[in-house]
Amino acid sequence: MADNKAQALVVGAGPVGTTAAYKLASEGIDVILLESNPNCPEDLRASTFHPPTLEMLSSFDIVDEMEEIGLRAPVYQYRNRQTGEHFSFDLGELADVTKYPYRLQCEQFKLARLLTKRLEKHPNAKVCFNHRLLTVDQDAGGVTVKAETPMGIETFRADFLIACDGANSTVRKWLNVGFDGFTYPEKFVTFSTEVPLEKHFENLAHVNYVADPTEWMVLLKVPTLWRVLVPAHDMDDDYIVSDEMKSKVFSNLIGDPDVPAAHRTIYRVHQRVADKYVDGRIILAGDAAHLNNPLGGLGMNSGIHDIWNLSRNLIPVMKTGGDHAGPLGLYERQRQAVMRDFVQAQTIRNKKALESKDPDGQQKYQQELTAILADDERRRDYLLGQAMFKSLELEASVA
Repeated sequence: MADNKAQALVVGAGPVGTTAAYKLASEGIDVILLESNPNCPEDLRASTFHPPTLEMLSSFDIVDEMEEIGLRAPVYQYRNRQTGEHFSFDLGELADVTKYPYRLQCEQFKLARLLTKRLEKHPNAKVCFNHRLLTVDQDAGGVTVKAETPMGIETFRADFLIACDGANSTVRKWLNVGFDGFTYPEKFVTFSTEVPLEKHFENLAHVNYVADPTEWMVLLKVPTLWRVLVPAHDMDDDYIVSDEMKSKVFSNLIGDPDVPAAHRTIYRVHQRVADKYVDGRIILAGDAAHLNNPLGGLGMNSGIHDIWNLSRNLIPVMKTGGDHAGPLGLYERQRQAVMRDFVQAQTIRNKKALESKDPDGQQKYQQELTAILADDERRRDYLLGQAMFKSLELEASVA
């Protein structure tokens, strides 16, 4: 490819951006990937890959590498922290539907770095770290951007720009695209520890959603760590990541305030969907287009699903030079429908179930889970929804 010119420019080297760049390059499209950081950001928030996402990534012959550094989690649980009751769901029941009847626990930056290494060697790709996007301009024939580097300002030109630059997307703001929704009043904090939490609970799964009216939590196992996510109400950031807060969380959890927790991450949580995903030759994907709470592990997976849909619609246009408005309009309609009607609704419902302060509501929810587990048809339907197969059915139904 010519220096700083390509068919596609991807902004953001997270899991969604690197997936987009590698998918395009592997299909013969010249692509440039821009990232403001010196490497793929080591973000610990997303770590769950759902079965259909693994099916998509399997076309890269990368899932085996992910499994070497990841952890299979076929069973996930809903637990009542006060009573100790737990309800186990086994994705192994979907073995007739997918080659990957499990969640793969693998931190998102590990996928991004695996793909970046491949992109750096790919003849159709160019990776540019330490390039911070400054301006975006488009015309009838393409998109021009300027990016700041340690050495100065560089100009890039492409037929299309795919913005995968996260929740605070510079591209989305430059386009002045609305981002409607809301932000939860509480912050979330994740503590990571090497202490084997499974020794403190009966039959603890690798993925656990723990209901409690005062301090609900999520317990996630990744290969070398347990990650404990809890809400932080009306607290300043210094206290949220303090030893005092950490000791309180683990004292309440396993009765040991001295648990070491080297990684402590604070983040705000939003439920938002961009007013539009497409503006001419500029496309939003992943967190740049939509945000949701982490309960269910749907955010990163939805972003990768965005890329699969976009590739299906955009690559034929890029190869033939045909009209792009129709295919990109279909991408926008289908992926917005999935986010608004499936992901947003499901993640909001998941959070309400864990934090409910109504004893009757908690009891009804547990009765519903019991009924689902006892009914083969309902349980299968539930698993297909939680595993995100139903979101792809919804996508396909939108014309």
